[in-house]
Amino acid sequence: MSDLERQKVAARGESYAARARAHAAGAGAARLAAAHALRVLAPLPRARVIAGYLPIRTEIDPRPAMLALHGLGYRVCVPVIEAAARPLLFRRWAPGVPLVPGPFNVMVPAEGDWVSPDALLVPLLAFDDHGHRLGYGGGFYDRTLHALRAHRAVSGYGFAYEGQYVPEVPRGLTDAPLDAIITEAGVRTPPVLA
Repeated sequence: MSDLERQKVAARGESYAARARAHAAGAGAARLAAAHALRVLAPLPRARVIAGYLPIRTEIDPRPAMLALHGLGYRVCVPVIEAAARPLLFRRWAPGVPLVPGPFNVMVPAEGDWVSPDALLVPLLAFDDHGHRLGYGGGFYDRTLHALRAHRAVSGYGFAYEGQYVPEVPRGLTDAPLDAIITEAGVRTPPVLA
């Protein structure tokens, strides 16, 4: 295990605990974060596809934002894991769509169109002021952002509790930076993507 991997493992342990504390104290946080997400995403043309996610464990719930975006006429989708070490696929989502358990016990739409998002709300364990995120270690969102950005401009927005902030996220060359972090406290736009 490399030094970077050891740093990430240690940071994940601390970040799971910090997110659990933020989740326990975060009544209303998802609705506040959704309002900030709309401020960022609503200027996009209505024909755009926006990816949310179906939350697991103590992730902040993006569904209030997804519902609002759907109501405004955006096509909303959620990630589907095809296989390990592959970019995510995205299936169209709408309120009330039937869900089934997917890999890692994450719920996914049972059916629907496969789409390619123009902007993504990205779950995370921790974030810093430079738009870096600490994920679960599978590299799914990093691979996905790199693959999508290789073909066109795609925005990635971390969606998190403010309590998930850390001064510096350990990162490697394959970690994809985010365009901003959206929390219940507002939108953090990185001054420098280093």
